[in-house]
Amino acid sequence: MTYPTLALHVAGRWLKQASGGERAVINPADEASLAMLPLAGPTELAEAAESARRGFAQWRRVSALERFNLIRRATDLLRQRAPQIARTLTQEQGKPLAEASREVLLSADLIDFQAEEAKRLYGRSVPPRVPGILSQWVLRQPVGPVAAFTPWNFPMNLPARKIASALAAGCSVVVKPAEETPGTCMALVQAFLDAGLPPDVLNLVCGEPAQVSSFLIGHDAIRKVSFTGSVAVGKLLGEQCARHVKRYTPELGGHAPVIVCEDADLPFALKSAVAAKYRNAGQICASPIRFHVHRSHLAAWNDGFARAASALRLGPGLIETTQMGPLSHARRVDEMARLVADALDHGARLLCGGHRVARPGYFFEPTALTDVPDDCLLARNEPFGPIATIEAFDDLDAAIARANDSRYGLGAYAFTRDLATLHKLAEELEAGMVGINHFGISQPEMPFGGWKESGHGQEMGAEGLLAYTELKTVIVGSPN
Repeated sequence: MTYPTLALHVAGRWLKQASGGERAVINPADEASLAMLPLAGPTELAEAAESARRGFAQWRRVSALERFNLIRRATDLLRQRAPQIARTLTQEQGKPLAEASREVLLSADLIDFQAEEAKRLYGRSVPPRVPGILSQWVLRQPVGPVAAFTPWNFPMNLPARKIASALAAGCSVVVKPAEETPGTCMALVQAFLDAGLPPDVLNLVCGEPAQVSSFLIGHDAIRKVSFTGSVAVGKLLGEQCARHVKRYTPELGGHAPVIVCEDADLPFALKSAVAAKYRNAGQICASPIRFHVHRSHLAAWNDGFARAASALRLGPGLIETTQMGPLSHARRVDEMARLVADALDHGARLLCGGHRVARPGYFFEPTALTDVPDDCLLARNEPFGPIATIEAFDDLDAAIARANDSRYGLGAYAFTRDLATLHKLAEELEAGMVGINHFGISQPEMPFGGWKESGHGQEMGAEGLLAYTELKTVIVGSPN
């Protein structure tokens, strides 16, 4: 299949050339160039911001029902085009085609949910406390033009979350997808435009990331910033937003623990864990990483986990039998090698994997280590790749303490068949999302967000929509 011609969408025009130059988009499965991506410079960024200002003035006056109807037309187009979009996604990001197809279809579902929820974006009426006041209202109104910055690991899902909530609430958007994976987001923007969205309401830019983010955050048209990415960059953007007093929602990294209790269904837990750990080659912010396994299960777990991980079929995502694709770029492979080498140097023991794969593309073996000491890089830093660590525990309270001993707090998981243990885990694990006997914590109807350095605020669910609104208090007194 032919990869699309790349362009930016600025002020109602698709630009195949821009003042910031261009860069190649690389297929991570074979390292071949897919296309050249035009890069926005200050001229295009200023045009996009001003376009968003005009788009907001127009879109905010469209009723929630009309917005819903238009957005539904866009998701109908996404579903119709899903096979084509999924292939583009796999070409530029690397994940197996089946995973890419699920991502496109789930993105359509989450967009629909946000559009539907916008029809219930209620305010309230408050009884006055003194004579002469006719009414008191609390209103929710759209916050304004949004700058949305998204990474390369979910090139449809992550832009969809931000665009869906913003458009549903009545905001306009300037979206900057990752320069590694622009084609998928282009398809998303095109679906909205084909559904009838006024062109100024949705702009798409790519460029030098630091330049794009600082320009848009500093532009007075932009009223809110939403970012998904690393803790380091998230802190930097947060400082910039604070300097300009801009609303900010960061969804940052994770280092998710998994507690496998003594009473867990071991075969079920093992099968679920291996599938979740190596989905998208571990390039998921809520990916399970630190497995805390009851000592009575440790030997069986280590053996079963290593055998299942080693049996995964690696290859290009467009090959139907592929179970794990490549990492998204060469620097991720280098980072995996560095983390494994550092852990081994500190005394960790390799159960499986641990090496680059000798073939074209950015492939790294599904990897698991045990006896990982606390002073190595892997123990404290998100690998964002196909690496898991495994350690034993004897006491559940100690396992929970170990799970919570992290600067991250995005996802946490556990396996148990005991109701009291389930409630204890749900109450005491320090994470924004907890999965018990299940890894599917990202659902359109549920809020997605983290604690501690994993970010603040939520995406998706009713809570995600509220982040794109401002509160207004209105008090109406008697005219005489």
